[in-house]
Amino acid sequence: MEIPHYYARMIYLDRIKPFIDTQIIKVLVGQRRVGKSFMLFQLMDYIRGKNANVDILYINKELFEFDSLRDYTDLMYYIQKHREGKTGKCYLFIDEVQDIMSFEKALRGLLADGGYDIYCTGSNARMLSGELATFLSGRYVEFRIWGLNYSEFMQFHQLEDSDETFSRYYKFGGLPYLVNLPFDEGIVSEYLRGIYNTILLKDIVDRHGIRNVRQLQDLTVYLADTIGNMFSASSISEYLKSQRIDLTPKMILEYLGYLENAFFVRRVRPVDIQGKKQFRVGEKYYFEDLGIRHVIRPFRPNDIGQVLENVVHHHLMVRGYTVHVGRDGDREVDFVAERDGEKLYIQVAASVMEQKTWEREYGNLLEIRDNYPKIVVTLDPLEGASFQGIRQIPVRRFLLMND
Repeated sequence: MEIPHYYARMIYLDRIKPFIDTQIIKVLVGQRRVGKSFMLFQLMDYIRGKNANVDILYINKELFEFDSLRDYTDLMYYIQKHREGKTGKCYLFIDEVQDIMSFEKALRGLLADGGYDIYCTGSNARMLSGELATFLSGRYVEFRIWGLNYSEFMQFHQLEDSDETFSRYYKFGGLPYLVNLPFDEGIVSEYLRGIYNTILLKDIVDRHGIRNVRQLQDLTVYLADTIGNMFSASSISEYLKSQRIDLTPKMILEYLGYLENAFFVRRVRPVDIQGKKQFRVGEKYYFEDLGIRHVIRPFRPNDIGQVLENVVHHHLMVRGYTVHVGRDGDREVDFVAERDGEKLYIQVAASVMEQKTWEREYGNLLEIRDNYPKIVVTLDPLEGASFQGIRQIPVRRFLLMND
């Protein structure tokens, strides 16, 4: 499968390239349908481009032909049969490796053999990190694959930057397969609803034996309604009780953990801006894909502030930042983003044209006394506006700054 050049996801390929042909297992993780398999094909193309005669073995546990590979012994037998009579290195690619029982035992044996360059994907953070850390500590590297950022979205769909393009991006989301579908709300929603149901039922309900699926669905609705809100399990429980939904704080924490491990949402914890300590109480959740969020809660114009915050969070994660919510007493900064020893403080608002909003967004940043860049990201069209070193940047411009 040759990948068209305009589909190349160079952000990830460039991160993985230095580890090709090393005795380190490359593990690509992320939500279903964010393009992990696509990245494997891209890596295969790159490797074949260097040597057309390499031995490549691709196993995809979502395909029926590999259904018989139930555990690590099945996997080892299949690989050994493939290698009969062959010499040289084998480039091994395994999609959804967590669906093979005790897969880590096979990977450890193959790594010890020395004749394999191994690449895997998975859709469950805890299962992968737990098993690999136990059996292969220090011998694997993990790459988080995200849905398309805004720049990639334009590249995939061959669109120019515009208000309409950005509207499509935050309404339909960034799953790569959407390039094969028309920009029709009904068609896209049907596709995304199927992914939402698969994640909930296969990756969470079946895997963890959840009996009351409705409670889990109610929690996802709550999360869709409260993007960017600071809350605790206790506050969620109290609110749901007011809606006659009985979920204890303990159950909520368990369900939130399952959703996070399936890469459905990402938790962002607060950090004290002055003292650098992390708080254990209060956190925010953002969706991996806004299109799926809009399946749960159809987009409404008054959602735009929350949606913009989710878009900015996603962009920062794709670009490799570590992200926290900033706290300084009663003041809050939407994102404290750190990368390579540098830091950004970011506030996100639909508009700061009203004086009260301007004072809140700028005021919180003005209280921070260090010299790291401070940015207010908005839908306002002002370009290059600044106040006491704080830059106001239109969101589309911000999303293209690092590209």
